[in-house]
Amino acid sequence: TTANGCFKKVDESGGTQYPQADSGWAAEISLDLDMASAIAPNSHILLVEATSSSFEDLGQAVNTAVSLGANVVSNSYGGSEDAYDASSMAHYFNHPGVVITASSGDSGYGVQLPAAYNTVIAVGGTSLSPANNARGWTEKAWNGAGSGCSKYVSKPTWQKDSGCKKRTVADVSAIADPYTGVAVYDTYQSGGTWFVYGGTSVSSPIIASVYALAGNAATVNGSYLYSHAANLNDVTSGSNGRCSISYLCTAGKGYDGPTGLGTPNGVGAF
Repeated sequence: TTANGCFKKVDESGGTQYPQADSGWAAEISLDLDMASAIAPNSHILLVEATSSSFEDLGQAVNTAVSLGANVVSNSYGGSEDAYDASSMAHYFNHPGVVITASSGDSGYGVQLPAAYNTVIAVGGTSLSPANNARGWTEKAWNGAGSGCSKYVSKPTWQKDSGCKKRTVADVSAIADPYTGVAVYDTYQSGGTWFVYGGTSVSSPIIASVYALAGNAATVNGSYLYSHAANLNDVTSGSNGRCSISYLCTAGKGYDGPTGLGTPNGVGAF
């Protein structure tokens, strides 16, 4: 809570001039906060409310979060990749010593920003179902998860997939399918009601919270995931569309676009 110091809310400049309430963003906030508190219940949560949904305002909100001490920052939004934003907005999402996660998208095969920035952990999505096996679950790529090859952002040194000369999305994934979704409690305009939500808006804060739980955010970056992929659940089935290079849109053994390296199996990859 705010009273015990575990929760704080600010505007994009770190003050209290909050934007006008919006039911869609209120639901998004409830979702993100519930995932953070569920995965990393002892973490300190800072909510930064941007003035608008422009990249400039959202980017300033990221800067403010970092300036106020956040070492993991989750972003559950995205916009179409273009040359201008790929270069002019990238600085907002480049904070060495801070892990920044971003949703890969909810419209199937295709790349969006900020997930495509090579300084960000791009988070894809899966469908997660109970199963009578050793793990207790089966998992496949969610057909809505974004993935693909950036047109503008250079490839980070730790990505070695051969089908994309530039940045490939995603890096890692978590549950995102709304039909196998998560429970979220939202009080805005409802008086307090449970909903089931999905999308990579779920998987991004989950992965951010796993980083918080691991406690290594100040010393790891994307390369750590790729050198510790054995500590992830490899997702080997499912697709998010059609593409000329199959692994960019179809899950398989090892790295693939929709699910990246896989999903958390403890905190060993983080």
